[in-house]
Amino acid sequence: MAAAIAGLVGVVDYVTGSELSLGLLYLIAVAIAAWRVGRSAGIALAILCAAIWFTADRAGAHQYTHPFIPYWNALIRLGFFAVVAGLLSALRQALSRELAAARVDSVTGAANRRCFLERLEEELERCKRYDRPLTLAYIDLDHFKQVNDHLGHAAGDRVLSVVAATLAGRMRKTDTVARFGGDEFAVLLPETGGAAAESAIGAARDELLERMGDYGWPVTFSIGAVTSSGNVGVEALIHQADELMYRVKREGKNRILYAESSG
Repeated sequence: MAAAIAGLVGVVDYVTGSELSLGLLYLIAVAIAAWRVGRSAGIALAILCAAIWFTADRAGAHQYTHPFIPYWNALIRLGFFAVVAGLLSALRQALSRELAAARVDSVTGAANRRCFLERLEEELERCKRYDRPLTLAYIDLDHFKQVNDHLGHAAGDRVLSVVAATLAGRMRKTDTVARFGGDEFAVLLPETGGAAAESAIGAARDELLERMGDYGWPVTFSIGAVTSSGNVGVEALIHQADELMYRVKREGKNRILYAESSG
């Protein structure tokens, strides 16, 4: 598309001659390539636009006081276009990084609460549309405060990172692992309910306990898991899973409670 715009501008440039400057229109083509594709495409369009502009200028038989002037002008235009392409592609990359960072927990690298809620809302809508279940697991780290108090906050952050990495490694690519804040995590398993959900969450907890033992950390896991067919909203489903998790905490910790969501 950007190349087509550059070619069209070149034709107009040739027809109108040197009296009308179309430099901004060439710049639009360069900007489109740099923003949509990247730096390399932007530089390639910068070269193309400079060449088209030079060709249109020479074909128009514009007279200069020195034969080197058109070449110098082409070089300056190329430099200007290339700088714009580089700046725009760098800006696009910076914005992409910022958008990604806004959805990721800075300590663990897992999804953050905002990202998880967006994904959960999407999956609940899919549940309603296709009549398929999903399961939400809410996980609290038992005795996490002991790690912070006795080993320091750096060790606490290490625990959180290991938990996130273990969950991510155990779950499918279609699942979402998020840190909700503090020592609480949530896991979303789309199109998963019943025995499949219990098996996946149980296996994840077993591996988490094994990893905690490897490091000598006294951390265990209280988990509430709710399976839904889309009959409740995001906040209601999270509340139900949260309530199950707190019931586990009250009744002795370190186990999993499963339930079907209630409307």
